[in-house]
Amino acid sequence: MLLAIDCGNTNTVFSIWNGDRFIATWRIATDHKRTADEYYVWLSSLMMLTKTEATVTDAIISSTVPRVVFNLRVLCNRYFDCRPLVVGKPECRLPVAPRVDQGTTVGPDRLVNAVGAHDRHGGDLIVVDFGTATTFDVVDTDGAYIGGVIAPGVNLSLEALHMAAAALPHVDVSRPARAIGTNTVACMQSGVYWGYIGLIEGIVREVRKERDRPMKVIATGGLASLFAQDTALFDSVEDDLTMHGLMLIDRYNKEMETA
Repeated sequence: MLLAIDCGNTNTVFSIWNGDRFIATWRIATDHKRTADEYYVWLSSLMMLTKTEATVTDAIISSTVPRVVFNLRVLCNRYFDCRPLVVGKPECRLPVAPRVDQGTTVGPDRLVNAVGAHDRHGGDLIVVDFGTATTFDVVDTDGAYIGGVIAPGVNLSLEALHMAAAALPHVDVSRPARAIGTNTVACMQSGVYWGYIGLIEGIVREVRKERDRPMKVIATGGLASLFAQDTALFDSVEDDLTMHGLMLIDRYNKEMETA
């Protein structure tokens, strides 16, 4: 059994792969102060409550929050008696190395998404990930990550409006009934929603222009399905793309060890 852990700036997702499919997925708020013991109490309780029968033998971690990695390593070592692979570390090999400027550190989540998307859709892709930041990852024909775009995330933009303007309330992301808002909340929701539709379509258009070739667009992240309602841009919307990529990277490293 493989324990795949995707640690983002806002949430950390744990999934268990049984060799054929992911049999369980759980989510917890990311907190660098959470100890390995706390992780285990939470995780083992959920496994018991959901009657998930799993003996974890391997683990892989992707984390955009470096301070969290230590306690996740301890969790795997202490409670599952395994040394986890950590994406972005030298000992964790990728099927195809990224091709970016020398010295550039690419976010582990972006590398993982490139691997997962290439496996499912082949090359020449743009992966749009709706997370704390909205990222656009460009995947070459052979599956290499070759660069991308980082824009402020949707919730981050709303929070910035609320923090910077005293008169503007905090609002949730939702699809507005009309483009023209008739109250403050509706105006903010319309601006963010339709503004992001325009941002996504505009960035994808420019990337395609630079690449000068047809490119599929794959969407992932919690808000992907919301924005997919009003744009025909996405060829596929996939909630499990990162976990699929983690499983593939783990498999690749095991194959390299036995080759």
